[in-house]
Amino acid sequence: MNPKPKSTRSASGQDDESSWRYPGWRVVAICFLVELFIFGFGLYGHGVFLTELQHLQGWPTALISSASTLSFLLGNLLAPFTSDALHWVGPRRLMLFGISALGTSTTLLAFTATPWQLYTAYILMAFGWAGMGTVVVATILRSWFDRRSGLAISLAFNGATCGGIIVAPALVLLIGEVGFKLAMLAMTVIMIAILVPAVMSLPLADSASERRAENAPPRGNPMSPSLSRWPLLQSFGFWTITAPFALALSAQVGFIVHQIAFLEPTMGRSDAAIAVSVTTTMAVIGRLCLGMIVDRLEPRRTTAISLATQAGALLVIVLAPDSRTLFLACAVYGFSIGNLITLPALIIQREFDAATFGMVLGLSTAIGGMVSALGPGLMGLMQSATGGYDAALVLCLILKLVAAAIVLLRPRRRR
Repeated sequence: MNPKPKSTRSASGQDDESSWRYPGWRVVAICFLVELFIFGFGLYGHGVFLTELQHLQGWPTALISSASTLSFLLGNLLAPFTSDALHWVGPRRLMLFGISALGTSTTLLAFTATPWQLYTAYILMAFGWAGMGTVVVATILRSWFDRRSGLAISLAFNGATCGGIIVAPALVLLIGEVGFKLAMLAMTVIMIAILVPAVMSLPLADSASERRAENAPPRGNPMSPSLSRWPLLQSFGFWTITAPFALALSAQVGFIVHQIAFLEPTMGRSDAAIAVSVTTTMAVIGRLCLGMIVDRLEPRRTTAISLATQAGALLVIVLAPDSRTLFLACAVYGFSIGNLITLPALIIQREFDAATFGMVLGLSTAIGGMVSALGPGLMGLMQSATGGYDAALVLCLILKLVAAAIVLLRPRRRR
């Protein structure tokens, strides 16, 4: 009798992705940790940095927030080239590069005393996104999973939400105990101590490709780009994915940034803060729940339903007369927040060849990120123009419904 291979296989000889002994799930765990820290520092940490640097340096909000904007814009500009970087240097080296860039950024922030140091730190953080962001993680997981890719991506991306629940609050607590400089250095050391050994143990993407080739027809390496970007930008199918998620995420980012401001008049500041926690918690729960079944669902239809429920929640928030109803509406809205990050990768996986996955996701993410960055400013302008948030929330509702309609447009399958 032949010895049992290391990877778990089904009776048909295919790798059994449903078994927790399958090595791809170790990749998921590593990607979860990577997302935990890049989102904890690179997204949720921005509010902490802004407050502390204002206090320590006396810098105006515009100076610090413009550095944040530069970091996000540069990160999105780098996203379309992630697939090229993965192809040329491999996932381990690219992730280690991202960890190095992020660690250097947070260390520089601990010692920053001049605007040029501040901007340098935020530029380095953008390179951290390039090596650790969602495009990298989704592309790596795409090389390991077919049938359970939805669950794998959902679990890994929950690290992003947990970054706001774990890393940012821990940073705030440490600052209160030892000050900004020592807190930043301590959290940076913790990040490096956790991520470097984890990433060094990451199974090679080539082994995943070889593993698939043993028993399945070749489908291409998702880390090897084979489609130029210009024809992709002329593709109707590409825009029926990119446009709706760009619109939906623009509304979503605006909602998150302004949530306390539009809830406070009805609920008070403390309850509004609790509502934010409810929204974030439901984002984790929603991603887990959908992840368990999403591989059996049609992702475009699932996206439309998620957007419609968020639109309904926005309508309730506009009309809600009491705090209890607002809590419920925020919970419903939050349930789909994380899924709108997961679903684009699943649609692209089904409608584009594996060899183009990283490029398509990177370009789509870059465009969506650029558009979504306009959301907070647009809501702020409408609030200033109308004297309240109702019109801004109605605009977000309309954007959600338009996005739901566009995503249901079905191009011919590419494969």
